[in-house]
Amino acid sequence: MVSDRGLDVLRVIVQDYVASREPVGSKSIVDRHSFGVSAATIRNDMALLEEEELIAAPHTSSGRIPTDKGYRVFVDHLADLRPLTPAQRQAIETFLGHSADLDEVLVRSVRLLSQLTHQVALVQYPSLSRARVRHIELVPLTETRILSVLITDSGGVEQRVIDLPRAFDEQTLGELRARLNVTVVGLGMAEASVALAVSVWPGSPALQPIVDLITRTVADQVGANRQEKLVMAGAANLVRTEDDFSGSIYPVLEAIEEQVVLLRLFGEMETDQHGVSVSIGRENAAFGLPEASVLTSGYTAGGNLARLGVLGPTRMDYSNNMAAVRAVARYLSRLLGET
Repeated sequence: MVSDRGLDVLRVIVQDYVASREPVGSKSIVDRHSFGVSAATIRNDMALLEEEELIAAPHTSSGRIPTDKGYRVFVDHLADLRPLTPAQRQAIETFLGHSADLDEVLVRSVRLLSQLTHQVALVQYPSLSRARVRHIELVPLTETRILSVLITDSGGVEQRVIDLPRAFDEQTLGELRARLNVTVVGLGMAEASVALAVSVWPGSPALQPIVDLITRTVADQVGANRQEKLVMAGAANLVRTEDDFSGSIYPVLEAIEEQVVLLRLFGEMETDQHGVSVSIGRENAAFGLPEASVLTSGYTAGGNLARLGVLGPTRMDYSNNMAAVRAVARYLSRLLGET
């Protein structure tokens, strides 16, 4: 069992090591923190923490660093979510408030979160497989080129330019637009794919090849919205913290490029009392990230739940990063129409 003072010693070891990347010794703790006890007493507390495998000596230095288990205890019992500063909150509202659609909102969200935390930021698209088609628009650009726009009830907008083999007049385009909307509006993505597999055009057979081309494009757009995917920003931050990884950071880069793996990790993470999920070091070994920590929080869009978070070395500012992830996720939910 670790005493309350021992847990406080663990807290300052984590905080000082995160700040300096230097092993923390008993003299440093006594000099920098007001425990009101001698260095010998602190050394005894540190010895007990080491027996519990919460801290370890990286080499012959008298200082100690947190272990993955130590970080876990810190996060579960000791980490206070420091509130974001007014400037940080203003940055969130200013940076995200001018976004036009879901794609831009998510891109801006990960860029902002990366800047706030100095980590790799990740955001999962809402569960688009449960989204429904709100509207299909076909916009003539030239006589032989149109823009196909698919809008979902979760705010997703998918656009494709279609080059036609010959001119297609606007009246006929309007008729096709109306038939496509009658066919798929209100349907989920899987249902819409099935509906589009059946011909929706009762008009002139001479136009059937062009109608088929447009319909296939819309079907491709629906298919793209059925796929789970992530938006990422701040991968360059891994280079800044490269010394926190033994060997090369390339295995970490390879792991985060495997979106399916990260999405599976997101799905297995459990939310804590702060509304944040934290997975640390060896807990991520099965996902190819044994030296990384992942912090996420949920947000909602159109009734669909997704996750937003950060990934970085185990030596990170958990309190600040957890607060930033939670704040951006909550603002994202409000922005996308949820309370």
